[in-house]
Amino acid sequence: MKRLMIVVAAVMLWTGTAVAQHSHGSMKGPNGGPMQDVAGVHAELVVAGNVVTINILDEGNKPASAKGFSGSVLIVSGANRETVQLSPAGDSALKGEAKSPVAAGATVTLVLKNAAGKSGQVKF
Repeated sequence: MKRLMIVVAAVMLWTGTAVAQHSHGSMKGPNGGPMQDVAGVHAELVVAGNVVTINILDEGNKPASAKGFSGSVLIVSGANRETVQLSPAGDSALKGEAKSPVAAGATVTLVLKNAAGKSGQVKF
């Protein structure tokens, strides 16, 4: 039993560091949305009504190419949950449309995969 617990702890430690992302906390992106590091880029969340936009930015917070990127967001507001697939929108953004307007204070979890196949997940 002790051996199993050591293996489980080692796996959790290894996978935890593999998916850890740097948080910008209250840092705002150039379009006024919250920003997080994920999959090797900065991702800025901008919500307008039921439209969710993820702006892809480089380390200098300048627009970066979203070519080859894919992703989805899970929007959670109270007991309501909705997964929205994101598709390319312009050169440096991914966009998706929820069934209804995104409520203020909703939790949005982004799963993003870059062109090189690196993926990550962050919560806004």
